[in-house]
Amino acid sequence: MIGKKIFEEVSAKVSETIANSPAKDVEKNVKALLGSAFNRMDLVTREEFDIQQQVLIKTRTKLAELEARLAKLEGGTAEPQEAAEVPEQTE
Repeated sequence: MIGKKIFEEVSAKVSETIANSPAKDVEKNVKALLGSAFNRMDLVTREEFDIQQQVLIKTRTKLAELEARLAKLEGGTAEPQEAAEVPEQTE
């Protein structure tokens, strides 16, 4: 019980010291710098990426279907090119 109380007091003092130290300012500055850099990179969220990936898969499938239909309508004997295989998404 006494050891737990001492540990809590020491932990509180360390947290208070860090909160009042220049390290907190450095952390804030680094976060701001990284945030600014990421904004300039024009990055997309994972959700936006996943949506665009699904759109691409559907588009490739539709393209393969239309190529096959066109080849059939033209009466060509050449086989249409298969759409490139899209690896399944793993999470």
